Amino acid sequence: MAEARTTLSALVDRVNQGEEVVITRRGRPVARLLPTTDESAGQARVHEAIARLRELREELRSRGVQVTPEEIKEWIEEGRM
Repeated sequence: MAEARTTLSALVDRVNQGEEVVITRRGRPVARLLPTTDESAGQARVHEAIARLRELREELRSRGVQVTPEEIKEWIEEGRM
């Protein structure tokens, strides 16, 4: 932690070049510095995922299968594991 305070500029430079930096306190990880991602790209992925879920819901409805919002939430959660 003390080293991070005195070398923050150098750590930020390393992160800016794509490196992940883990800051520890007494040998235990307490923070992680990561390069930022393009917010608009992240938002585009969210919109794309929502569109795919809507398409899936419509396809299932056309087959006579009813899907509740709760089921969709469960599917999303399962995909994160």
